[in-house]
Formats: sequence, C-alpha cells, structure tokens
Amino acid sequence: MTIASILRNKGSDIVTVEAGQPLPQVARTLVRHRIGAVLVRGGDGPPLGILSERDIVRLFAEDEVTVDTLTAADAMTKILHTVTPETPIIAALELMTDRRVRHLPVLEGERVVGIVSIGDLVKARIDAAVGEAEALKEYVAAG
Repeated sequence: MTIASILRNKGSDIVTVEAGQPLPQVARTLVRHRIGAVLVRGGDGPPLGILSERDIVRLFAEDEVTVDTLTAADAMTKILHTVTPETPIIAALELMTDRRVRHLPVLEGERVVGIVSIGDLVKARIDAAVGEAEALKEYVAAG
C-alpha cells in the first residue's frame, strides 16, 4: 500500500498560508480546516516550510515571545521531510518516527500534490489489517 492510496481516499486538498501571515491568523486557519499543519509559501514557488499546532504551542510556552507579533515564517519548520505518491506507507511511518514529525508533504517532482498525517497512515494500516482479518475469517469459514 502506498501514499497514493491514501490520497485517493482522503483527497489532495492542501491548505497553505503566506510566510508573512500573522500567527494568530494561521492558528484560526488550522482550526477552521480542522487540520494540524499547513504549508508555508512565499508566493507561487515551492513551500518554504511547514507550520504545525505543535510549533505554535511551543512558541506560546516561551515566556519571552509575544506570539501576536510573529508570522508563519517566524514559527515554521524550515526542513521539509517529504514523500512521493509511490512511497510505501511503512516507509512513510518510519520516516515520521525517525524524524519525529507528524505531517509529510507529498511531492511529484517539485509539485506538492497532497499532505499526509500520522493519523492518515495509522488509519490506512488499521484498515488493511481489518481487511486481512476479515479475509482470513471468510477463508476459514469456507474451508
């Protein structure tokens, strides 16, 4: 099973924010779309980074930071760990575990075609396991 199968079921909607967008506005975007991360763009080019709920919470926890004055670019993670539609789900899970990230942009060449979360990957693995268990039950019952 690959990332492409997740995008087929989930869709490939990508929520982005501009690098200069104020952090409170980014937080409202996350809440409105009920998502945990957004890609940060600086125009029409490739993403500059990714900004998650955790990034925002981390900034709130720092006493000397006034979050209202920060932008998406100030808070984003600049190193993007990515996958392709052909990436096996297991490999994506390993990447998330090794890099301690919860969201992976999906790239075809240099174009972003989706984003997957740890929840998407775990759900796909559970669905596959349930399907295999049901197939085994039917096989045993038919035998």
